[in-house]
Amino acid sequence: MAVEPITPVTPRPVRLAPVTQWWRDVTFLHWPVRPELVAHLLPRGTVPDVLDGVTYVGLVPFRMHPIGGAVGPHLPYVGTFCETNVRLYSVDSAGRRGVVFLSLDASRLVPVLGAQVSARLPYKWSSMRLERTGDVIAYTCRRRWPGPRAVASRVVVGVGPPIAEPSPLEHFLTARWGLHVSWHGSTLHLPNEHPSWELHRAEVLDLDDELVAAAGVPAPAGPPVSALHSPGVPVRFGTPDPVPALA
Repeated sequence: MAVEPITPVTPRPVRLAPVTQWWRDVTFLHWPVRPELVAHLLPRGTVPDVLDGVTYVGLVPFRMHPIGGAVGPHLPYVGTFCETNVRLYSVDSAGRRGVVFLSLDASRLVPVLGAQVSARLPYKWSSMRLERTGDVIAYTCRRRWPGPRAVASRVVVGVGPPIAEPSPLEHFLTARWGLHVSWHGSTLHLPNEHPSWELHRAEVLDLDDELVAAAGVPAPAGPPVSALHSPGVPVRFGTPDPVPALA
């Protein structure tokens, strides 16, 4: 299987975009994990994506603003909310790199219900807040429904200088042009495109997280090996494509 290269811009432009989003005030925290410990959490037809033999689990809090698409209206209230996702990295049988979301906590119930039904994504309704004072951003989350209830996360970072040339690891963790999701016994690849990330160094000032362990990943030991921040990007999602079974 030939795996597509890691590129800062999408190798597969999205022509029809039923859904568009803005991801703002995005923080990326990552820890290494052995691929064999998380392979069972990925959809059929995918395997862990690795860099130098290691894969990663990410904790990514941000602000969604607003959502909509080529059809239907933009919904400012429904579409603007805080979100935190726990994610793994995958490669499918066609060699496409992607993201697998283990959980997506969001502070608006309507999009949570809609994404659970329409896309089979593991959204959770949570009480969340994003507060910014100068270059310090605090993200808080406490899950409401479904369980495990009262699982919480608090992330506080200081935003540092921009990164002129991201490292291979920083590209690996952020330059992702699709997601893989289980769909009624099969697996779909949902492509996306957006401008290249404007990445900044981030200093972790406070971290108390239960979301990663609640998602079924071994609880991280120690601080994240990578902490990045971005002001955000506009994102366009294309139409899904079935993933063939692995040979």
